[in-house]
Amino acid sequence: MQTFKSDLSDKEFPIKEMVYATAVRPTIMTLIKADHPAFDEGKGLLSLSELSFYREKYIADYLKSEIADLSDLEHTVVKSLQDNSLLSDRADLEGDTNITTGQRLADNVARFGGSWRFIILFGLFLAIWIMINALLLSNKGFDPYPFILLNLMLSCLAAIQAPLIMMSQNRQEEKDRQRAKKDYMINLKSEMEIRLLHEKLDHLLMHQQQKLLEIQQFQIEMMNDIYNRLK
Repeated sequence: MQTFKSDLSDKEFPIKEMVYATAVRPTIMTLIKADHPAFDEGKGLLSLSELSFYREKYIADYLKSEIADLSDLEHTVVKSLQDNSLLSDRADLEGDTNITTGQRLADNVARFGGSWRFIILFGLFLAIWIMINALLLSNKGFDPYPFILLNLMLSCLAAIQAPLIMMSQNRQEEKDRQRAKKDYMINLKSEMEIRLLHEKLDHLLMHQQQKLLEIQQFQIEMMNDIYNRLK
């Protein structure tokens, strides 16, 4: 297998990974020159893996310049770029698998308390309570008008139900924040992938141009040899 020696690390790499220094974008070359001042921008050679390393470094430096420091979200995005993994695979919220009994109870209470089923059943309960005490027992039953016991029950129910509903709403807000973070990471990775795609396309075009120039030089040399022989 044909190999070449990288001017950055002096290591041998397969010839298919060879990248000419002239095919590297100036922004990436600036990072390379910062680490390797002696690297020749005109005739130097490097491997595709080394170029990928500096591309990822460029992305990290770009994020640092935007927000002064990488957060956990940006670290996750950069790591996913290095591992070629999908952030959408992590889109499911992890909190749902670790839900406690109290949180599950709060969700069920909020779900039932905010439904027409609860309104209809509770309305029937109030109507039956009032009819039993006011009509059947001639307002002399266990809770005569103005239904003090019923008011006490309603107050206790509201006092218990309100915090449970607020707990469920707070957990839902936390889930929404987690979803927003996931969306942000996915959008950020998409932007970085597009940037890398442009880098690769530019590298491919410049690499092809370099090859074409070399082929043309070979053809010119061959034509000169033929001309000299005929002459």
